[in-house]
Amino acid sequence: MHSSIGSRAVRFLAAGTILPAACLAAGMAAAQGYPAKPIRIIVPFAAGGPNDILARVVGKNLSENLGQQVIADNRPGGGTVIGTEIAARAPADGYTLLMASTSHTVNPTLRRSLPFDTLKDFAHVILIAKAPNLLVIHPSLPAQSVKGLIALARTKPGEVAFGSGGTGTSTHLTGELLASAAKVKMIHVAYKGGAPAVTALISGEVSWMFGTFLASIPHIRSGRLRVIATGGLKRSAVLPESPTVAETLAGFESVGWYGVLAPAGTPRAVIARLNAEINRGLKELHPVLLKDGAETVGGTPEDFATHFRDEMAKWAALLKEIGLKPM
Repeated sequence: MHSSIGSRAVRFLAAGTILPAACLAAGMAAAQGYPAKPIRIIVPFAAGGPNDILARVVGKNLSENLGQQVIADNRPGGGTVIGTEIAARAPADGYTLLMASTSHTVNPTLRRSLPFDTLKDFAHVILIAKAPNLLVIHPSLPAQSVKGLIALARTKPGEVAFGSGGTGTSTHLTGELLASAAKVKMIHVAYKGGAPAVTALISGEVSWMFGTFLASIPHIRSGRLRVIATGGLKRSAVLPESPTVAETLAGFESVGWYGVLAPAGTPRAVIARLNAEINRGLKELHPVLLKDGAETVGGTPEDFATHFRDEMAKWAALLKEIGLKPM
């Protein structure tokens, strides 16, 4: 929890207080010389996962546009809580950013307490991309379809294990949702990020998982993993031959998203600069990311804030529906 008077003041201002002209002038002055040193993007997952991949790809492009180094700083653990708390406590000067994803909108409902306020302690910068999750299996698994996986789980209740990038991630919750919708019992094994989870699946530690597109597709193409369904409501243009889970379980959807947050109180002019430069970069990166299944989004900070709040409401309703209790 923030305890200093300064931190409380930042929270109060972030909540909607009108800033004095002097504060606005100071923010504009800070933005004019921005950036004057390297920027770090905290990635609350292990290296190699989709958050990490996007932080590095977007960071490299942003570095070229801003003329300053942009560094990905991996701080995995705690279901994104460790890295997120570091970002929440960082100076609100635009030199520390956070790569956010579904977990950040799940944790307020999934966890009894957090060492930060998910909304008040952060400013929204931009929604970068969305991508359907993929239902991938170890090649040795006899199930060749969603129906086959469900049938296998029914013959071996509580024995079929699925992995995820961490408790509370979209890959975890959609795995739980699939088990709930199919009325089968499966074991969940959490890892410290999407990359370690995929590695565990390749080695046979778990039988299946909802893998993120960016982390899974290289292993699908190499034959080390097999995709039996995609998580979008419509088939993926990258994997058009793969059915959707919704073709078996009507209405089922598993889509990941990725965005950038900054500590609350970051000058609006700095937020606007970052938003404009990342938007410009996404136009260049669109074909690069699309070939790996990620659809760039972009837009204004307000667009991202609306999406963020909508996601919080959606996951709160889903957690109630599947009966997952706060930890």
